[in-house]
Amino acid sequence: MALGAPDRPVAFAVPTGNFGNVLAGYCARAMGLPVERLTVASNSNDILTRFFETGAMTADGVVPTLSPSMDIQVSSNFERLLWDLYDRDGAAVTRLMNQFRQSGAYDVEPDRWRKALALFAGCRFDDAQTRDIIAARHAAGGMLLDPHSAIGVAGGGHTVGNGLVDPAVPVISLATAHPAKFPDAVKAATGVHPALPPFLADLFEREERYVVLPNDLAVVKAHIADRLAAKDAA
Repeated sequence: MALGAPDRPVAFAVPTGNFGNVLAGYCARAMGLPVERLTVASNSNDILTRFFETGAMTADGVVPTLSPSMDIQVSSNFERLLWDLYDRDGAAVTRLMNQFRQSGAYDVEPDRWRKALALFAGCRFDDAQTRDIIAARHAAGGMLLDPHSAIGVAGGGHTVGNGLVDPAVPVISLATAHPAKFPDAVKAATGVHPALPPFLADLFEREERYVVLPNDLAVVKAHIADRLAAKDAA
């Protein structure tokens, strides 16, 4: 990697709701990448951040935000981390997940929670803070961030500012979308309407192709099968 891994440690700040990309970082560490810290950066739907603060996973109502891909209260990939925290005891994880489905909450035993905290940290940023980081990064160097990526950058700042890693360890904030995917939020924060990337610049002038089908599962399946067969024959 350009930042020195695997010859020196690195850290990641990941915007997440479903715990997928940050779990990939956990798996990379298990495979040998020297990851010092994984910061889970949430929006106002902060079930993951609350877990790392308290050891309790408690579902709450989902609120709409500028970063809709993170508007989640049931992080399906977190079950995979639980499996490791509980020493790959499937029965124990099943009990927790059943409890969550029944009551919307479960507590992780303190020693297992502390094991997670040795690597993970959580932080949250609401819409106002998200707009602020988009505006600040644009003012500082002209960079346009989408709301999800902005939360990742803010998570990187949280990691450094709170001393969660050694100052010598580079903190990598993961970008997750192009700013043109969220033009209204970006323009509201910066005054700039983000342009589509060059390979999509004519997107709205391209011919639109679609097929209208009846609300019938068999017809939909048959259409997909026919399209696949035609593609294989081409």
